[in-house]
Amino acid sequence: MSAAENRVLMRSMGQNSIVQPLLTDLYQITMAYAYWKAGKHHGNAVFDVYFRKNPFNGEFTIFAGLEECLKFLETFRYSDSDIAYLKQILPACIEEQFYEYLASLTADEIKLYAVKEGTVVFPRVPMIRVEGPLIVAQLLETTLLNLVNFASLMTTNAARYRLAAGKLKLYEFGLRRAQGPDGGLSASKYSYVGGFDGSSNVLAGKLFNIPVKGTHAHAFITSFKCLEELNTSTLVPKQGGTTGDFLGNTLRWREKLSQLLNIVLSEVNNGELAAFVSFATAFPDGFMALVDTYDTVRSGLLNFCAVALALHDFGYRAIGIRLDSGDLAYQSQVARNYFNKIASEYSLPYFSELNIMASNDINEETILSLNEQGHCINSFGIGTHLVTCQKQPALGCVYKLVELDDEPRIKLSHDVAKVTIPGKKNVFRLYGHQFSLIDLLQRPDEVPPTNNQKVLCRHPFQESKRAYVIPSKVEDLLILFWSNGKICQKLPNLQEIRDNVHHNLSILRNDIKRSLNPTPYKVSVSDNLYHFLHDLWLDNAPIGELS
Repeated sequence: MSAAENRVLMRSMGQNSIVQPLLTDLYQITMAYAYWKAGKHHGNAVFDVYFRKNPFNGEFTIFAGLEECLKFLETFRYSDSDIAYLKQILPACIEEQFYEYLASLTADEIKLYAVKEGTVVFPRVPMIRVEGPLIVAQLLETTLLNLVNFASLMTTNAARYRLAAGKLKLYEFGLRRAQGPDGGLSASKYSYVGGFDGSSNVLAGKLFNIPVKGTHAHAFITSFKCLEELNTSTLVPKQGGTTGDFLGNTLRWREKLSQLLNIVLSEVNNGELAAFVSFATAFPDGFMALVDTYDTVRSGLLNFCAVALALHDFGYRAIGIRLDSGDLAYQSQVARNYFNKIASEYSLPYFSELNIMASNDINEETILSLNEQGHCINSFGIGTHLVTCQKQPALGCVYKLVELDDEPRIKLSHDVAKVTIPGKKNVFRLYGHQFSLIDLLQRPDEVPPTNNQKVLCRHPFQESKRAYVIPSKVEDLLILFWSNGKICQKLPNLQEIRDNVHHNLSILRNDIKRSLNPTPYKVSVSDNLYHFLHDLWLDNAPIGELS
């Protein structure tokens, strides 16, 4: 599918069709009119997009959503119906000429700099810098924040699950619990970017070329009450030939296995077996069974193994099981023990490697706990906690004016965390021999840091915190992505962004990435920017008077 065809498909499906200029807060429009009325709309503004605190009690964030921001700039224009609607909701005092001006606006005069999508970012570091006419740059604020906030939060959440799970497979199963259809699609997309191996979301698979996985639900198992309900009990061997009695073969294996595994046959549910047989005859090359509907150890595992061995007799191989309730560590150990016994007893080495998937409202802490308990799980299906970012529902990116007509702007606050770093800034990442050491913000007229040359890095607000750094490598993080009304960089595909996430996590020390009490990553300013910031602070802060 071509890129043009994919865009048409996405719009026809409703994906991103709502990303338009009116996807904004009303105050952006009223501010725009006030700017226009005051004659400030042509001023050349610089806005920074950044956040103040990493999510999930962690010390890193993954930047995502850039491609959607650039696509928004491509289509930024108020339609006739947009203007007509604004005339309905805005005060009657607004002049007609303003609406004519608004209808003429595009993003052609905007410049957008950003870090590469999938890059690790930290508090106060601008992820995006927007330059251009004040009125247009202001009108972009809400939409850009909407496109970046959830995408970055979701990608970061997924990356944390990936770190917890190590090399185990991770699948996103959260569509039914997501915040609406667009939230569900975004969650599927950005969980894949963050390191998940696939999704159950079929539309996301079609739109974004994400691997799609799924088996069956408990409803399929409980829809069968007995073996007599089976419509099909035969199977054609994989290599062709005479159709055989698949059910009969399964029952013979179940009797043998009940003795090997010391399971009482009278406790095993026949409706469950009927469901497994039915699913296996429908998907003989894709048999993965949900085994916890009645009793995992005393029924589900025996029924699964009997069907799996019957499939083997017909030339097929089962995939594995899914556990969705109970003590996942214990059940996975029992299941692996059963598989190993069968592999040894019947000389079937692959049987010991059958997949064990766990679901059941899993979060990052669950995976870490299972790791400590010693589980035998190969993959996780994760839904609610992942797609809703239940641990922290919002990232909190902000969009702050830092310069207007070449003059710096600063926002002050009693809360130092909310004080902005004024002026246009360049951002550099300084590396040691293996890991990233520190991010450095500089003013544009400063000489950039270079490899193997000592540079002074200062904490933005704490005078005593400073250090010399001799980087073995310097990376300029902010890249021009939008200029003269078009995207000016080749955009990576989803797999390339995913690879960039993996690379960026590899350049962070493990103590920064750990779940419990991670070490904060250092973000610094140059000595020049430090003094510039504090001089401007003093110039703008009111002087109190005691009496």
